[in-house]
Amino acid sequence: MSFLTRLAKWPTPYDRTQAGDIAALSIHKDDNWQALLTGAAGCSPYLAMLMQQEMVWLDASLDDPEAALGAVNADLLAHQDGDMGARLRQGKRRMALLTGLADLGGVWDLRQVTHAVSKFADTAVEAAMRTVLALPRFANKLPTPIKDGSVAAGMTVLSMGKGGAYELNYSSDIDLIVLFEDDYYSAQDVGDARAVLIKATRAIAALLSDVTEHGYVFRTDLRLRPDPSVTPVCLSISAAERYYEGLGRTWERAAYIKARAVAGDIKAGNGFLKTLVPFIWRRHLDFAAIQDAHELRLKIRQSKGLGGPITLPGHNIKLGRGGIREIEFFTQTRQLIAGGRDETLRCSGTLDGLQALAAKNWITQDVADRLSDHYIAHRTVEHRLQMINDAQTHSLPNSEDGFARLADFMGVSVRDLKEDLTRRLEDVHETIETFFAPSKNNDETDAADDKNFGRDMVAAWRAYPALRSDRAVQLFDRVRPKLMQGLRQSSDSQAALLHFDMFLKGLPAGVQLFSLFEANPHLVDLIVDICATSPDLAAYLSRNSGVLDVVLGGGFFAPWPESAVLDADLATVLEQTSDYEAALDVTRRWKKEWHFRIGVHHLRGLITAAQAGRQYADLAVAVVRGLTPYVEHQFAAKHGAAPGQGAAIIAMGSLGAGALQSTSDLDLIVVYEDDGQDASDGPRPLATRVYYARLTQAFVTALTAQTAEGWLYEVDMRLRPSGRQGPVATSMTSFESYQTSEAWTWEHLALTRARVLTGPDSLKARFEEVRCAVLTACRDTDQTIGDVADMIAKLEQAKPEDGPWDAKSGAGGAMQIELLAQTAALLAGAAERDLEAQLAAGVANNWLSDADKDDLMRAYPLFWSLRATARLIAGDLVDDSRIGASGWALILRETGAETQQELQQRVQELKQTTARIVARVFQIRALKMTDKAGTVGDDHS
Repeated sequence: MSFLTRLAKWPTPYDRTQAGDIAALSIHKDDNWQALLTGAAGCSPYLAMLMQQEMVWLDASLDDPEAALGAVNADLLAHQDGDMGARLRQGKRRMALLTGLADLGGVWDLRQVTHAVSKFADTAVEAAMRTVLALPRFANKLPTPIKDGSVAAGMTVLSMGKGGAYELNYSSDIDLIVLFEDDYYSAQDVGDARAVLIKATRAIAALLSDVTEHGYVFRTDLRLRPDPSVTPVCLSISAAERYYEGLGRTWERAAYIKARAVAGDIKAGNGFLKTLVPFIWRRHLDFAAIQDAHELRLKIRQSKGLGGPITLPGHNIKLGRGGIREIEFFTQTRQLIAGGRDETLRCSGTLDGLQALAAKNWITQDVADRLSDHYIAHRTVEHRLQMINDAQTHSLPNSEDGFARLADFMGVSVRDLKEDLTRRLEDVHETIETFFAPSKNNDETDAADDKNFGRDMVAAWRAYPALRSDRAVQLFDRVRPKLMQGLRQSSDSQAALLHFDMFLKGLPAGVQLFSLFEANPHLVDLIVDICATSPDLAAYLSRNSGVLDVVLGGGFFAPWPESAVLDADLATVLEQTSDYEAALDVTRRWKKEWHFRIGVHHLRGLITAAQAGRQYADLAVAVVRGLTPYVEHQFAAKHGAAPGQGAAIIAMGSLGAGALQSTSDLDLIVVYEDDGQDASDGPRPLATRVYYARLTQAFVTALTAQTAEGWLYEVDMRLRPSGRQGPVATSMTSFESYQTSEAWTWEHLALTRARVLTGPDSLKARFEEVRCAVLTACRDTDQTIGDVADMIAKLEQAKPEDGPWDAKSGAGGAMQIELLAQTAALLAGAAERDLEAQLAAGVANNWLSDADKDDLMRAYPLFWSLRATARLIAGDLVDDSRIGASGWALILRETGAETQQELQQRVQELKQTTARIVARVFQIRALKMTDKAGTVGDDHS
């Protein structure tokens, strides 16, 4: 589309004498076009000069301005000769003229304008590099490279700041970092190459920035490189990587948000930027970046003398209060905080960044829209200021005449311009300042901070690792009043303080966490709630404080996802890992976050203990399913693909039944189908039985090994055929033979809850066929009941009731209800794994009555809730010494009791009822069995 058909506005000529007859130079007599030329020349001596020099080219460019500018860029890359300096400067004049008029005429919006300037800058750098490296004084002195594919002598150029984000302003300088590949030259030649490339870099900068009779191209700044006071203008990629790994600062991380490889070996530049991803984007939510950015803002203000209230004359639209840099700082800091966890926030452009932050609820849509509008308006003013005399200025005029010129250039009145500027600057300042330095009611928090509360304990905190740095102490002192207020007001303040002390003592570092608390005060309420209620969860947090990040992720309090969604989420996370060890660590972090979520939901009453049990089981299943392919792939790389069909992992016990508690281990067995194959076929082949045994051990290690991110689960494999004496992995044929001819009754009981988690579909189906065949096989009912009765007697002896709160062991406890339900399923030949469904099968089989089932289903959920909640609070049985007032409030809420005494009475009454049912259904049958055998059943009466 032509320029003239898109022309929508034009400036008012401030100085008509200056504008002169400039419009008459054009062959196009369109009234709007003539008005644009006159207005631009009457406001900008610089544009007037460019029109006089380039009007013929400009007239020819109006049919397709984008294509005309593309041709300018292409021409620069097509020639590397002695006239490059003049050619570059001519290209800059043409780009500046066309872009300036397209901006003033409303033909291009801000994005198109800044993209045009940035794209020309990329082209200019590439053309300058090619030209310099082709000069004999550089080309003849460079050593022969040892790397295939000679690209820019191993050099790569990164564009930083606005250039990297395609946001260059109209009269911008360009910030470049020049690097070279270490392995491009041999070790003995790299020193000589470095010396030549340093000189070449200086020549490239001079070609771009020196002012000649033709003008200049871009002022070039090379000072954003690592430690510029001591490093050369071109340094090796490995040296840069070492610097950022050990010494990189927050402002440099922010700078690299916008970094882009623009010239030379682009592939090498992109590879370098990829290695910096962990440096730029931290794994945890990085609220410490707020303070770093705030301090940098204050330093800039101080060094530039930009403090004080907003007054328009001389105000710096870029660095001053409410200016462009404020919006950029706000956006980049928010991106740094969360971009490590969410790649959708890693936008280089400011406008894109604001919208991405709003989409993920890090800021409101209103804030994003307002700041975007202010950003566009500020950048437009900035461009007009720079267009006047091609000056790299950001300061508003100091005189009324200056404001009159700027107002005419903007096409508005002076009054409207000033009112609009004042409104925008103040709104930006208020919005940004609230983020970087949120207001606090110091009187209220100071009054709430009772200096005598926990005074001796608080005095010892300064010796803890989390408070070993001055910065950590400063951050903690700012959140301490609210924290202490919450602890003091909890139902058992001393217990809460003690648990917080344990939490604080276990933290390895504090800056990130205390920054998190300061930026998100509601997290202080959560940590107080946890310390007041669950010392075990507090201790868990001290070791894994990074899980608090997920509270801020937007979906922390959303409903629990379906299993398929959970599987897909872990799969997505694992796809981003680079190797097996990384997969283990990523899985551990992922599991800890979801595990913490379940605990907090339970703690806050968002889910019941029964729902938490199902969610813990879903989580464990997702972990097993997610890690299995990585373990198998890692193992196959050494020993070849699995012989036959492969292996299946079977969940037994509580996991098979689909209900775990917060600290449960996993009962697993492994079966495989070898299809008669004797060994694997790989670099180090193994006999089939050995292969699957070691594969199982590798999988168990993947779950249980302690890495830098901790461990996943304890694994118990004692429910496999023959228990500890049996092989850790069993062939499907052997498993079927064992279950049908050798297994004990307790092993068949365990099979009632078995569930296949992962494996080939054929093997899954085969296992379920065998399971159902075993459960439905004819069996001696009296023998089965007698075996279970013996088991119950042995369990009561081995695990007697441990006090009045033990809802699991002893007569009538949860363990006996589970055995009774499994027996009911076994006798009925039922495949159900759920306890209530198994009891229903017993009723259908006339082995239990409806009243028995109802009594048992009154007892078991209460026992589960008591045990699961006690586990969440104290990690074990109900322990009065570790459960404070808040913990008891949680237990009573979960169990529906009013008082501890009422709850204890209900537990004992229900255990007695359950014990009577167990005694009746097993002892009556046992008497019949012994009578048939001709023996006296006195011991069972």
